[in-house]
Amino acid sequence: MSLRSPLGRVLGLGSAKDGTSHWWGQRVSAVALLLLGIWFAGMLATMSGFSYAEAAAFIARPVNSILLLLLTVSMAYHSYLGVQVVIEDYVHAPGIKVVSLLLTRFVHTLLAVAALYAILKIGLGA
Repeated sequence: MSLRSPLGRVLGLGSAKDGTSHWWGQRVSAVALLLLGIWFAGMLATMSGFSYAEAAAFIARPVNSILLLLLTVSMAYHSYLGVQVVIEDYVHAPGIKVVSLLLTRFVHTLLAVAALYAILKIGLGA
């Protein structure tokens, strides 16, 4: 006795065995964003001004640089996972789906690398 539907048996469709890791990735990155977001909002609230010099001094502190790097990576990863789910659920044309998923991955990677570069450049005082 099988629990699969007759259509599923005919088409051979089944579990891709990828849902659990995706689900955990979203949850873990959401918790990281919650904690890092609270820290970031608290730091912004305590800053006296928002000039470039004050922002650069904020980023130049090692703890702040590290936490900003973690926030950036968590945000990029969480955003990528969310956009991936939306594309997989609502884009039905196979060619457009593949191109959209590749483009999304490249854009998220590019933005994350650019943000990491900027934080490291300011943080290391280069």
